[in-house]
Amino acid sequence: MRIETCYFCSRPVYPSKGITFVRNDAKQFNFCRSKCHKNFKMKRNPRKLAWTKAFRKAHNKEMVVDSTLTFASRRSIPVRYNRDHIATTLKAMQRVAEVRARRERQFYRNRMAGNRAAQRAADRKLVEENQHLLPPEERTAILAHLEEEEREVDLLDGERETMAEEVLEAPKVKTKARRRQRLVVGGGVEEMDVDG
Repeated sequence: MRIETCYFCSRPVYPSKGITFVRNDAKQFNFCRSKCHKNFKMKRNPRKLAWTKAFRKAHNKEMVVDSTLTFASRRSIPVRYNRDHIATTLKAMQRVAEVRARRERQFYRNRMAGNRAAQRAADRKLVEENQHLLPPEERTAILAHLEEEEREVDLLDGERETMAEEVLEAPKVKTKARRRQRLVVGGGVEEMDVDG
């Protein structure tokens, strides 16, 4: 059976679940739950409600243009049953899910990249504006601590970038057991054996 998507929030609507509304002009609307149905009847715009996919896409919270997103639309087209075709499709679906998860993590990292610097700037501004509230002996210590933290974070960011470049440039070694390298948050590279 086919898995529909909710007209309002874009969640999946599984067979025998949800609400189907048919308008007078024979247009069909599927809803995953009564919440979406009620909001649709109240003529609310899904792009203005923060819990919908439309809002998340409109406000750059999720990927919009990505090749992995087209597979879901292709999947809903029914095809004649073939065991080999189904097996390859299931493998491909798992692989696509892995690729999509990796790309979503990278998208999130890129989206959140400037937050640390912005938060640091806001903290520094707050301390500088309200220095009169701090005890005199702690003023210089707090400012020095903020500057030291900023230097440490900049050094860590630089180390991460150079380590990522080294991992990308490292020549591939052919062995019987596949190995995967992963960057560790504190610094360095961790190697793992992967069963292939």
